[in-house]
Amino acid sequence: MAPDVPAAFGAGRGKPLVFQFWFRAKGSFLGDPIVDSSPARSESVSESDVTGMASFRQARLELEDGTVFDGQAFGANRSVSGEVVFATGMVGYPESLTDPSYRGQLMALTYPLVGNYGVPAKPEGDPLCHGFESSRIQAQALVIQSLSSDYSHWNATRSLDQWLIEEGVPGITGIDVRALTRILRNAGTLKGRLLIEGSVDREEVLNAPYQDPGQRNVVAEVSCDQPILHRCGVEGALRVILVDCGAKTSITRSLLKRGADVLQVPWDHDFVAEEGDAVLLSNGPGDPKMARQTIDHVRIALNGDRPLMGICLGNQLLALAAGFDTYKLDFGHRSQNQPCVEVGTSRCWVTSQNHGYAVDGRRIPAGWAEWFTNANDGSNEGIRHLEKPFFSVQFHPEANPGPHDAAELFDRLLEVAR
Repeated sequence: MAPDVPAAFGAGRGKPLVFQFWFRAKGSFLGDPIVDSSPARSESVSESDVTGMASFRQARLELEDGTVFDGQAFGANRSVSGEVVFATGMVGYPESLTDPSYRGQLMALTYPLVGNYGVPAKPEGDPLCHGFESSRIQAQALVIQSLSSDYSHWNATRSLDQWLIEEGVPGITGIDVRALTRILRNAGTLKGRLLIEGSVDREEVLNAPYQDPGQRNVVAEVSCDQPILHRCGVEGALRVILVDCGAKTSITRSLLKRGADVLQVPWDHDFVAEEGDAVLLSNGPGDPKMARQTIDHVRIALNGDRPLMGICLGNQLLALAAGFDTYKLDFGHRSQNQPCVEVGTSRCWVTSQNHGYAVDGRRIPAGWAEWFTNANDGSNEGIRHLEKPFFSVQFHPEANPGPHDAAELFDRLLEVAR
């Protein structure tokens, strides 16, 4: 086994820094399970189906600062470009990959072993299927250190590699994600390109400018295109209008579980004119200032008294409508253990987060106050109106797979809506 320290090649005047990291896990830390050991896997699966490594296609991750990481390709045989970000969660790759907030981004997972529990089944005709946050993979690509050659889980029906192939999403394994993360932490978020040997679009991606999701309205790409009514089955239930800016399905499931109907509307829909007991501004990708129509509708809604809550991007949209400003974080918050302190108390919430922009809490409009701040960097994590039922948080109370410390915020929304 090669040492888990990256070897640098080509470092010098006029040459990019190239990292080559060849460690790849076989089996699990508990041994090498039999490929067909999962009860959910009755069909025979070839090694290439499970690992995606049989052909040993070469892949290269290039950053805009000139740094290069060499590894092996898995998933779809295509090259892509986008914003390179890192996430530190140990579990939950099916949920993270399908989170619309990752639209246009090459997602690097810092946990070294990925794919060991496979991918769960997704029943046809169930748009709110548990284990996924949207109907498809939203991330541009997946960047990992070690792709597990086997998987085992009672609910698994396919490998991570096979799922990426089906969804047309490429991946790279065999690189030192710690070295990559240190670069992103020091330099801030960087754009990059994943080049797959033998892909038909390799030269096109290589010679084209880096794609920057922050320069386009990615919210419009992930929002629904017409209103959708989700019923909880309770007579006379409250109705929450969910403004879909890239809403995770866990938000809808959380509200339905609490006995509320959910009217999911497009990001630019005039939700002010809709009948409902409360409004929830969802999470979503990109720069909040790109969603001008949503901000204009929120500004009108603030003239009334209907309860309004924001989550993640929704926090930023509410803030912009109220008169706050927003800015881009150096490398964002993408993890399952961000500590958030409720202002005026000693209570700290452990939260799940996925965002690259934040609200500027230094200039607070009249009638508003900061609600939460981040215990790590002091950035804003939520705002609230001092008199009206308007409030929002930068973190995810619907967090899936967790933590669930903030789930009570959905109860608060429904309480003020009654």
